[in-house]
Amino acid sequence: MKKENPKSLSLVILMILFSCHQEVDVTKISPPMEPGVVPSSTANSAYWTKAQETHNFIYGNTLTSYDSYHANLTTNYNNCWEWYNVSHIYADAEMVRQGDTQYLPYMNDTYTFMGNMWDYASSGLGGYFSSVNLDGTGAGGDKYVDDNSVTGITYLDCYNVTSGTQQTQYLNSAIAVANWLMNAGVWDYTFNGGFWWNDGTKNVAPNVKPTQTNGLAMHLFIRLYDLTGQSYYLSWANSIKAWLESEMYDSSDGLFIWQIEPGGTKRYEKFTYDNAIMIEAYLAYYDVTGNNSYLTKAQNLGIALNTVLWDYTSNVYEFNTSDPRVNPAWCGWGSQAMIKLYEADGNSAWLDYAQDNIDFINSHNRNTTNHGYYHFTNLNGTLSDGKYESVDQAWMQRIQGMLAEYR
Repeated sequence: MKKENPKSLSLVILMILFSCHQEVDVTKISPPMEPGVVPSSTANSAYWTKAQETHNFIYGNTLTSYDSYHANLTTNYNNCWEWYNVSHIYADAEMVRQGDTQYLPYMNDTYTFMGNMWDYASSGLGGYFSSVNLDGTGAGGDKYVDDNSVTGITYLDCYNVTSGTQQTQYLNSAIAVANWLMNAGVWDYTFNGGFWWNDGTKNVAPNVKPTQTNGLAMHLFIRLYDLTGQSYYLSWANSIKAWLESEMYDSSDGLFIWQIEPGGTKRYEKFTYDNAIMIEAYLAYYDVTGNNSYLTKAQNLGIALNTVLWDYTSNVYEFNTSDPRVNPAWCGWGSQAMIKLYEADGNSAWLDYAQDNIDFINSHNRNTTNHGYYHFTNLNGTLSDGKYESVDQAWMQRIQGMLAEYR
C-alpha cells in the first residue's frame, strides 16, 4: 500500500510504459440509481446520500468497461492497482451490507476482474500482483503483503453479504491469500520476526517491515481462524500480534510506530491509518475470542490516536505526525476504526470523532459540483493535492455508508 510514492521500481517502469490521460471529463452524469432495500433511518441520512453520490462519481469517471478502476484521473489514468480495485469492492460490500443489493454486481464483477492480477505461475503459491493493465493483461510488479491482506479482509466482508457458490468463492479466495502469506517467504526473523512489505529483496531499501502490513495480516488470520477453525491461522495471528506488540508499540504515547527499515532503523512517525488498522485487528480478536482485554487494547489505542493524531482546531485526523495534511482514504480509515469501536462498546464519543473527521473531508476535500474527493488538503482547508485518486473515492463511499447507519 503506497504512502505517497509509487511502490517499486518495477511499478514505476509499468507506469512509464503506459500513456497518461491528460484531459478527463469529471462531470459526467451516471445513470440514476434506484433506491434499494435499506432501513429508512439509513436511507434518510445525509451520509448515505453522499455515499451514493460518491459511487455515481466513481461510475462516471474511474470505473472501466472491464470492471477495473483507473488509479486516478490524470497522472495514472492508465494504471490499475490492486488495493485501489479492492477498496472499491470493500466500499460496495458495505452498501450491500446495508441492504442495497444494487451494488452487488459492482462488487462481484470487480472481484472477477481481480483474477487477472493473481499469479498463476508461482509454483502454486499465488498472490496478487500490485499492478495490471486496465483490460486485465500484463499483471506485474511486486506482490505486497498489505495489499494482499486487505484483499483477503475485503473478501471476508463479501463473504458476509453473499450466499451459495459466490460466498464459497470469496472464502476460498481469502484462504488463497493467506496461503501466499504463509508460504511465500515474506515473513522471516530479521528484526525478530514480522512480514516484509513485499516479496522483493529482503532487508534492502525500499523493502521495510511496517505496522500496517503486519496489522492487516493479523486481522485476516484471526478472522480466518474464526470461520474455518484451523488452528494454524490462530498461530499466525498470535505470532504477528506478539511481534507487533514487542517491536512496534511505543509505550511513550500508546501508538504503533511506522516501520523498521533495512539495517534495523525504527521510524517513530505515527500514522492515523496504521493505528486504525491495529484498532480493527484488536476488535477482530475481541469478536473471535470474547476476551475483554482485546477490547481494552482497542479502546486504549483509540484514546491514544485521538490524543496524538487528532487536530482539535480543525477536528480531523492528521495523515501522520510528520505530515499534518488530510487524505480521504488514509485519514478516513480513522473514521472506520471509530465506528467499529462504537459498535463494540456503544460509546457514542467514538462516533463523534468519526463524524467530525468525515465532515471536515466533505467540507474541504470534496468538489461540490462533481462530488469527487481531492487527494490532500491542509489543516486550514486549502488544497494541497488536487488529484482524484480512485482509492479516495472508494473510502469515502465506504465510511459514509457505515456512518449512515448511526448518524
